[in-house]
Amino acid sequence: MSSIKNHVQLIGNIGHDPTITNLENGKKVARFSLATNEHFKNAKGEKQTETSWHAIVAWGSIVDIVEKYTEKGKEVGITGKLKTRSYTDKDNQTHYITEVVADEILLLGSKPDKA
Repeated sequence: MSSIKNHVQLIGNIGHDPTITNLENGKKVARFSLATNEHFKNAKGEKQTETSWHAIVAWGSIVDIVEKYTEKGKEVGITGKLKTRSYTDKDNQTHYITEVVADEILLLGSKPDKA
């Protein structure tokens, strides 16, 4: 059970083309947003959709998959873990960011038409 203490599974659509950064140490990192939708009925019985946005970070061989096969709008499945980091801005204010660090990506939906 210890392996599922910090485990996230999401299926959604990529919100913007992934940003790939080449680091000085030769490693690459991919960052993108993922939109997930929850469907429900409100008190009046009307269908509603609530969209949540998640910051995704990928390292290692996953970056190659993200770089070659994903783009804005692509439906993907992500498994990973939550990680919170902080930084201090120029006004000396601390900001906290919670991200999903991807362990695995699954390409879903139809294949894109490549001309």
